[in-house]
Amino acid sequence: MLSLLFKPKELLTVIRLMREAKRLGVEIDDLPPEVVAAHVLPKTHPERYGLVPDAEVTTKTPIEDLALAAVKDDVRAGNWENAADLAAASYGDWDRRQRVTWALADLAAKDDAWLAAWQAARPADPHWLVVHAMSLVALAWDIRGSASASETTREQFENFHRVLFEAREAAGAAAAVLPEDPTPWNTMLTLARGLQMDHDDFRAIWNELMARDPLHHNGHAQALQYWCRKWHGSNEEALAFALEAAAKSPKFLGLPLQAAYEAQSTDPDMWKSPQVVGALDALLERLADQGADTYSVRDDRGYAAYALIELERFEEAVGQFRALGALADAGPWDYYGDPRLTFLSLRGTAVKALGKGKGVKAPAR
Repeated sequence: MLSLLFKPKELLTVIRLMREAKRLGVEIDDLPPEVVAAHVLPKTHPERYGLVPDAEVTTKTPIEDLALAAVKDDVRAGNWENAADLAAASYGDWDRRQRVTWALADLAAKDDAWLAAWQAARPADPHWLVVHAMSLVALAWDIRGSASASETTREQFENFHRVLFEAREAAGAAAAVLPEDPTPWNTMLTLARGLQMDHDDFRAIWNELMARDPLHHNGHAQALQYWCRKWHGSNEEALAFALEAAAKSPKFLGLPLQAAYEAQSTDPDMWKSPQVVGALDALLERLADQGADTYSVRDDRGYAAYALIELERFEEAVGQFRALGALADAGPWDYYGDPRLTFLSLRGTAVKALGKGKGVKAPAR
């Protein structure tokens, strides 16, 4: 986690943290967050810029879907009926259906007793198939874990691929009984990375998804990951995909920023490309009259803030942090081991630079 925050010029900070870790008898990555924050975060006064105090920033996502939250509580208590009804009711509202399916699938990957009870009681329920297929994807990634390939055992990889093949078969069955539903196709899109599908096979699945919902939000996010250099594409292919999506709908104006974020380790200049800057400016215009009430908007604001810092447009970056308030629950912060610390560190960077008069937007003439 700490390696993602430090740069060579901060070597002194690293040394201080190493000493603190030695004093406490722990590894540097196991230091308590408050100890790390005391050494890492820039010394700023966020309140002077209309920002919430550091102590109020949280990664806890507000409950945006009360019905789903209630159903998750039911499932944890072993009751499946309301989950089955919610899955059926979500049919047709494809973005919400994806959120419901993902949430239920994640619960089933941890404990599928309630899912088995649902199947036993309603063996012909097609919505069970949709949730089951996605739950296998979630289970496969739990088996794989988040460690690097070199730290993942052969047994983990074998079981990971075995369960993904089961998930592909289950998703195909779901697609057959619900031919208009894009959700099973997005499940297949999601597992394509793990099964190392070639470009032609991936495009075939993508075309099926787009035929059912051309503006499928999570589908575009999954496809962007596939086209990234770290998976089965390149920096150029990921950006081209993101720009095509952004041209299709303002809903996807944040995707070119995500493509630049994914490419920055090998192509940091992508942030300055006219296409990415143009997408950023269009996104800022779209966000101007929106708050931060939904995860997707907070995600867009987070990537916008990150891009603005990279482009040294610090006043505008602080404006995005002001709109985000206390919520550090979305991207890009959630890519890190400690999202809250990353959020505060970058917010502090923007505030400190602005305090020195850097990155102030010139007044319109």
